[in-house]
Amino acid sequence: MTSFVALLRGINVGGRNLVAMGDLVESFRAAGHRNVRTHGQSGNVLFEADHVGGTALETAVERMLADRLGVPILVVIRTRDELAATIAAAPADHGSEPLRSEVFFLKEPATAAAVFAELPELREGVDSMALGPGALYFSRIAAVATKTRIQRLMAMPVFQQMTVRSWRTTTRLLELTDGD
Repeated sequence: MTSFVALLRGINVGGRNLVAMGDLVESFRAAGHRNVRTHGQSGNVLFEADHVGGTALETAVERMLADRLGVPILVVIRTRDELAATIAAAPADHGSEPLRSEVFFLKEPATAAAVFAELPELREGVDSMALGPGALYFSRIAAVATKTRIQRLMAMPVFQQMTVRSWRTTTRLLELTDGD
């Protein structure tokens, strides 16, 4: 059995793509996944499966959710170990008190290097971005967060191939996969 975290993009945000967490849990269970549970209301599903993961599992989950819920949802899936590697590779100050920090999880075939190369100019002294395994680490100084230029990335087509989680949610998901 492998532990996974499914990160669903764009559900229960701004009153759009409303999905009950109970429906998500039931959908994953009906697909044969075990120990299914959610964290928060924005599409974090923890589950176990006899599967190796990768794009085939993401595609299967996306089809299953579209069939059961009638909503097309982009899904990024990481194994427990992949999530741990993403957290371990973060910049040393990522998630520190003076920063607002997120992880932008990328869906293949998007790569961190390719997206990073396309990034519009961020605001010096406010924003910082670093590459990670299948992810980008974004932070902005909390005291001047309103001056961020991250909206430029969010306006790019490649943004549709990623989902964002706060650093706190990301680290909490790892704790939950470890049985906390």
